[in-house]
Amino acid sequence: MFETAELGQKISKEDYKKRVPTLREELLEAQTRLREAGIPVVVLFSGVDGAGKGATANLLNEWMDPHFLVTRAFGKPSEEEAERPEYWRFWRDLPAKGNIGIFLSAWYSNPLLSRAYGETTVGQFDQQLDRVNAFEKTLVDGGMLVVKFWMHLGKDAQEKRFKRLEKNKLNKWRVTDKDWQHWRMYADFHAASEHIIMRTSTGEAPWTIVEGEDERFRSLKVCEVLLDEIKRRLPDPSTPENGDRDGQGPVTAVSPVTVLSTLDMSKKLSDATYSSRLKALQSRRNKLHREAREQKISSIVVFEGWDAAGKGGAIRRMVAALDARDYQVIPISAPNDEERAHHYLWRFWRHLSRAGRVTVFDRSWYGRVLVERVEGFASEKEWRRAYSEINDFEQQLVDHGTVLSKFWVHISRDEQEARFKARAEVPYKRWKLTDEDWRNRESWDRYEIAVNDMIERTSTLTAPWNLIEGNDKKFSRIRVLETVCNNIEERLRRENGDAPKGEAGKQ
Repeated sequence: MFETAELGQKISKEDYKKRVPTLREELLEAQTRLREAGIPVVVLFSGVDGAGKGATANLLNEWMDPHFLVTRAFGKPSEEEAERPEYWRFWRDLPAKGNIGIFLSAWYSNPLLSRAYGETTVGQFDQQLDRVNAFEKTLVDGGMLVVKFWMHLGKDAQEKRFKRLEKNKLNKWRVTDKDWQHWRMYADFHAASEHIIMRTSTGEAPWTIVEGEDERFRSLKVCEVLLDEIKRRLPDPSTPENGDRDGQGPVTAVSPVTVLSTLDMSKKLSDATYSSRLKALQSRRNKLHREAREQKISSIVVFEGWDAAGKGGAIRRMVAALDARDYQVIPISAPNDEERAHHYLWRFWRHLSRAGRVTVFDRSWYGRVLVERVEGFASEKEWRRAYSEINDFEQQLVDHGTVLSKFWVHISRDEQEARFKARAEVPYKRWKLTDEDWRNRESWDRYEIAVNDMIERTSTLTAPWNLIEGNDKKFSRIRVLETVCNNIEERLRRENGDAPKGEAGKQ
């Protein structure tokens, strides 16, 4: 889930200076319009220690009119606060109509800390988050705009930040023994944080995960997303009626790097290496499947990716190792009339196989946040809330014991064009190429942003995305087979008590 916030994104000093004046002017104008419309706003910051929560809150106070801002940092409840219900202090500090409240941690602090320290069970944790969702829904239903930022640093980046602050006499006080204790507990906080985002990133109040390593990047990212959310709440007549930039949601100029753009697309395998590894992996896959079938462990493999990325070829090499009676491949296209009459997840639930079988989805439920989002087939509210719906669906699969493997097969634009032209020249492949395939290339940038958001919001510890470099088909097929085998092998080890639960297949 946090892969998209560990890309090392930076903004140059020159670019930053060029963009700040216009951004500050637009923020002040938006703040004025909020006051005129009487719309209250809560801007909530949570996330990793040292990721810039306080610094960004200070920046907003500097760039906007502080007369109509209130900033609150919530620590341990005071004696007065402890004598009242937990949410009393949050209700007390909510901004008035037309004002903006900047909240640091707030109602997420106690659930996060108590879970990371092992003081609550998963069930108790979920009860706390259900209360959070109910509270935020109440605020939104009452007309408030809730904008949430999760400020993130990788463990190594957090350590560097702490050490850099400690070397500066003026900033040394910012790093406490508690900060270092939490750094040593990074894995515990990471797991609890991911669960929070999964459960509480809703259509009404979604999280935006912000990479906090570069101060200029995080400042522009937060301010531009905030501006975008305000504009969506106060739609401009010159923009589409849904205020959604043609279905893209908050697309800011400060995100030139996506998780896909960081992949090394030059990876290749020789014919000899491919042939030997393919045979070995198919043999291993067959053996693992027979063991899983005996123990009634089911597998679901999800393939998403660009047109002509090689999903079909990878599927064929994978199922070639299986008995045809033990698997089904489900190709997903536009829903038919019966499927449209149901919830969009209905048609995927109905295809889940019996214990010990394998189900392969060629395209999947992620169409809701990809093609339906980009092409406008789903409303903004529908695709925004789909992230949490999908996470819940996949968590149910994993909790049931299903081995879930998710693949995005990535190719470059040039490689896709070459494959399209090759298909057009081969008679038995021409049927694969349609006018829609060529048209979709025009929306490449919009799809890439949607994919980045998808990975950010649905790559979880229990159901991670595997990003496959697919310019070389031989390399991508081997990567897929290896990952599927590793995931099943880990599940079998856990079933047999040979290894603790891990993160097999996570890339």
